[in-house]
Amino acid sequence: MGNELPGRSRFQWKDLGDVTAARPNLGIATNILVYRLMQYALRDVLAERYGADAAGEIIREAGQLAGEEFCRNMLDTGLAFNPFVALLQERLKSLGIGILRIEKADSVAMEFVLTVSEDLECSGLPVSGETVCEYDEGFFAGIFNVYTGQPFTAREVDCWATGERTCRFVTKPAGEET
Repeated sequence: MGNELPGRSRFQWKDLGDVTAARPNLGIATNILVYRLMQYALRDVLAERYGADAAGEIIREAGQLAGEEFCRNMLDTGLAFNPFVALLQERLKSLGIGILRIEKADSVAMEFVLTVSEDLECSGLPVSGETVCEYDEGFFAGIFNVYTGQPFTAREVDCWATGERTCRFVTKPAGEET
């Protein structure tokens, strides 16, 4: 943030700062309502300015960038798939993001169905009939992008906001139908 190159993302993990030193009394945790206040206010402003579809794409892209940085800095990409997933599950749970499970895995086609219970983004929201976890879609795509070295997509097919009690994502290499 400050040394931007044309066509390159400005955000990097180091830009998150030294929160531990800066918040000696409050620490690194905050209430989920504060996170959602920021996310849903931002989503609303983006949708008002650019339309709901464009807002969803922007949020998805931000999630992808976050997922890529998360993978590079919080995970070990040198691990085999099962230990990698176990580490990802542990990190998501310990950070209060959600409880990840792999529901289906096709390691040949590199297609996965992931579920996230108690999802930071949507658990407890009113039922609207629409999936709302675009940020999570990008986040998981970004993690798989970095882990595999190839572009991935993730699409939410079930969500708390659609009446489910867990979010379900289909994740596969980019270019394949989701």
